[in-house]
Amino acid sequence: MPELPPILLSALTGFLSGMLLSVPVGPVNLTIINEGTRRGFLRAMLVGLGAATMDLIYCTIAFTGFSSFFGIRMVKASMEVFSFVFMLFLGVKFLSAKTVIAPTQLGAAASRIEERIGEKLHPHSAFMTGFVRVLGNLGVLLFWIVLAANFLSRDWVDDTLAGKSACIAGVAVGANLWFFALSYMSSRGQGRLSEQTLLRMEHFSGICLLVLGLYHGGHIAWQLARHRHGI
Repeated sequence: MPELPPILLSALTGFLSGMLLSVPVGPVNLTIINEGTRRGFLRAMLVGLGAATMDLIYCTIAFTGFSSFFGIRMVKASMEVFSFVFMLFLGVKFLSAKTVIAPTQLGAAASRIEERIGEKLHPHSAFMTGFVRVLGNLGVLLFWIVLAANFLSRDWVDDTLAGKSACIAGVAVGANLWFFALSYMSSRGQGRLSEQTLLRMEHFSGICLLVLGLYHGGHIAWQLARHRHGI
């Protein structure tokens, strides 16, 4: 089977990860559902566009601000192990959720920071509502830092300006496509999703993360085995 060109692989990786991070149900998706049901497609889509814009900023920071740091051998090895543990942690958290929660929240301290940012900026428009909700969620930035380290170390994203740009563009398409679909469904009267349906969406994301985490763990074990046998 022929390999994908590096730029195309980078774009596809960004697209899939952008979708994966957007699907779990949290404040942004719930706001889109509520706005789409009450005030129509355009209002809901603007919330999603604002959230995707801030998500893209965090993604860009992760890929451009930490790329040289990830090149250090010890840091690269540590981040591979951390990303394995982090994916399993989030996967279990998504899969075991019994209520609709914000899955990338980091705890009470982070929640207080998010509340303070919301109080300071006090968004008045739909776009800024989505933007601020992601801005205050530091778990999103941590998630992108872990993914960036993983993607670059595995060569799923080409470590060039073109490769990183393709990945970031893929993230933009993936996130906005999900928010567009959710906004449309909500505005067409299909947005009154039951909590059970929302939980299934979150559980599906958890399964995807667990599969990725286990695959990544298997790759680490294979590398250790090769190193031990001097291959």
